[in-house]
Amino acid sequence: MIDVNDLRKGVTFEFDNQLYKVIDYHHNKSGRGNATIRIKARNLRTLSNIEMTFNSGERVQDIRLEYRNVQFLYSDGLLYHFMDMETFDQPTISAEMIGDAAKFLKEGVEVKITFYENEPLDVELPNTIDLKVIEAESVVKGDTATGVTKKVKVETGAEVNTPSFIEEGDTIRIDTRSGEYVTRV
Repeated sequence: MIDVNDLRKGVTFEFDNQLYKVIDYHHNKSGRGNATIRIKARNLRTLSNIEMTFNSGERVQDIRLEYRNVQFLYSDGLLYHFMDMETFDQPTISAEMIGDAAKFLKEGVEVKITFYENEPLDVELPNTIDLKVIEAESVVKGDTATGVTKKVKVETGAEVNTPSFIEEGDTIRIDTRSGEYVTRV
């Protein structure tokens, strides 16, 4: 059991037989009485967000998570298939759990999957990924006074805003957390 005062962003805990990951944390102390702890948490099974309020001194059940490095193999539309690099097990994860990260997954990319009692809960991509540009808009020559950007489409289907000098066939590095262009590789 852990005290609710120890809940911080990223902490995973069990409450009412559900698993939650803290997204946001606020500690409020009024003039008199106990402090209240307000958190925004994501239910790791239903993927819904919920706001919770606890009184100082309450406790929640901490859980032990297991992390495994896996390699992305393929997607069949509904499920994403991975391979554990050590045991060669092939866990599958639903498209809902992957969410927006799916637009940066390409075959062979290594990711980290969080497991709780052999149940996959979360997927963490590397901070940056290199992808090849397959479509690039053309830009008007001489229009460089204001740092012009354009949309390009990469091999996974994602669209990214890049500087105007990026062309079809270039390989670019993308920040997977924000979806923004980092550099040309």
